[in-house]
Amino acid sequence: MSFVGRPNAGKSTLTNAMVGTKVAITSDKPQTTRTVVKGIVHRSDGQLILVDTPGIHRPRTLLGERLNDLVEATWTEVDVVAICFPCNEKIGPGDRRIAENANKLKKGIKRVAVATKTDLATPEQIGEHLMSIQTLGADLGIEWAEIVPVSSVNGDQVELLADLLIKLLPEGPPLYPDGELTDSPEEMIIAELIREAALEGVRDELPHSIAVVVEEMRLREDRPEDKPLMDIHAFLYIERDSQKGIVIGHKGSRLKDVGQRARLQIKELLGMPVYLDLHVKIAKDWQRDPRQLRKLGF
Repeated sequence: MSFVGRPNAGKSTLTNAMVGTKVAITSDKPQTTRTVVKGIVHRSDGQLILVDTPGIHRPRTLLGERLNDLVEATWTEVDVVAICFPCNEKIGPGDRRIAENANKLKKGIKRVAVATKTDLATPEQIGEHLMSIQTLGADLGIEWAEIVPVSSVNGDQVELLADLLIKLLPEGPPLYPDGELTDSPEEMIIAELIREAALEGVRDELPHSIAVVVEEMRLREDRPEDKPLMDIHAFLYIERDSQKGIVIGHKGSRLKDVGQRARLQIKELLGMPVYLDLHVKIAKDWQRDPRQLRKLGF
């Protein structure tokens, strides 16, 4: 099943809450998610495969167009589409457009409405929000299989949502072995953790200009087996020379801070100490350049 919604609707935070560990990066910046991330929930009554997707938005760049295409390709291949409507914001034209698109999907795909971020709204606001979702469905002729309010931050009704979703899925054998929580390659998760650390504290257009590629990753040789060390060499790409100083900071202080925060997360992911070698490169206007986008994996 797939979580969809506009940017910053709480899709990645909800995916992490349901899986019980971090499989998708999160940030308060819109359009943080740029890939399709699968989170796998193992339960006694079945296996729930959650597909976290980029936020659907009006694209201003070629990257934006490609991310929207990625979402639309994804939600045609799942059994359930869960649209996330954050409780702290009124339902707007973007939400309506996403619901209209979901309504065009083949009849066998079930539609679920998830009212996210209940921790940021009063009980009255949540009640009004649920009524608005019901009205939106009635206006568009959508028969919601479920409408569920949740808070990923404090865990309210996350378990209930999992219970309801698993009942909507067809029976079949498990697709992933027990204990596997995501199918994302380690290099991709590591690149995303570095980007998450780099997004903290930057604003305006800079968050959208940052991309990360792990160039090399290998265990350091000549280390005792009980004291492994992973060497990771990565490039942090930006679009303009003027952004370099912001990303690197005074005497390299900001880049050093990004490296330290990313390294802690990567160490937790890999279960071993990490040496992270991080360099900043310029890929001019990469969000609009097909050749650069291919090079950066989009």
